[in-house]
Amino acid sequence: MEETKKISAAVIRRLPRYYRYLGELNESGVQRISSKELSAKMKVTASQIRQDLNNFGGFGQQGYGYNVKYLYDEIAKILGIDRPHNMIIIGAGNLGQAIVNYEDFEKRGFVIKGVFDNNPEMEGKTIRGIPVMMMDAVSDFIKRNEIEIVALTIPKKAAKEVGKLVADAGIKAIWNFAHTDLNLPDEVIVENVHLSESLMRLSYTIANEGR
Repeated sequence: MEETKKISAAVIRRLPRYYRYLGELNESGVQRISSKELSAKMKVTASQIRQDLNNFGGFGQQGYGYNVKYLYDEIAKILGIDRPHNMIIIGAGNLGQAIVNYEDFEKRGFVIKGVFDNNPEMEGKTIRGIPVMMMDAVSDFIKRNEIEIVALTIPKKAAKEVGKLVADAGIKAIWNFAHTDLNLPDEVIVENVHLSESLMRLSYTIANEGR
C-alpha cells in the first residue's frame, strides 16, 4: 500500500487562506487565475503556491493557470468542508454566545447543534434559536447527534475534566479556548486558541515593525 504523503503544518495553515481568496474570486465571477496573480493576493510567492498545490495534485495547467471554481471546490474537499460537521459549544458565556452568533460557521459547514452550560439559570434559553442544555446531558447528546467537534469556552479549572468527558463520549476534535493544555488520547485533535498569545504576537510585530 502506498504510504500517505505527509503535508507540512505550514502548508495546512495556508489552505484556509487559499480557500478564502478563491471564494472571493469565485463570487466576483473570476474564472481563472495564474499563480502569479494569486501570489499578489496571498502575499506568498508564485513558486510557493505551486509547491503547496502540487502536494495535492497540482490542479493547474501551464500557460492557463487555475480554474477558480474547480480549485475552490477541491480545496474544500481537502479541508473536509465539502460536508457538514456537527458541533456543540460548552460554555454559554460571552465568548460561547459570540461563536454561536457567528453565522459564517454554518456557511463553512460547521453546524452548531447545541450549547451546554452548568448554570441552571441558562437552562431552556436559546441563542440564535439554539437551545442551552445542562452538562449532565452532554455525553448522550454527543452520541445521539453524531457530534464531531466541541468548542470549550469555559474556565480552565473545569476544562481538563470536561475535555475528558467529551473525549470519552467519542468526540473527534476540541476547539479549546480554555487557556490550559488538555491531556487527551492522540486520536482526539485539540486546537488550542490562546487569545493572549495572539495579542502578544501582534504586540511584538508592532514593536518591531520597520526594524
